[in-house]
Amino acid sequence: MISDLIASGIQPVQNLSVLKQVGQENQLTWAQKAITSGFHALEQILQSTAGKYCVGDEVSMADLCLVPQVANAERFKVDLTPYPTISRINKSLLALEAFQVSHPCRQPDTPPELRA
Repeated sequence: MISDLIASGIQPVQNLSVLKQVGQENQLTWAQKAITSGFHALEQILQSTAGKYCVGDEVSMADLCLVPQVANAERFKVDLTPYPTISRINKSLLALEAFQVSHPCRQPDTPPELRA
């Protein structure tokens, strides 16, 4: 459910192909609205499922979806203050080497301005 919410409900509406359709002048607002709407629902779900990570204390598919979506939220300047559970989980995941080396800012096709 968590993976689906992120991968199907939040992420697709701020893909590059969608943002191009929205128009340059509306992209930031559009992406912020999509992410905050999804994060509002996600925060509520995670409050009942989370341990150290999205679902208890073991890394799951939900965590694999969460980290790049939080990176996108940061890219689009979304205020993460209203989402303490999302922020806490993301911080815990980013402490793991696998998430550090695979972070979106470290991918070969990452634009220079977004690289770590």
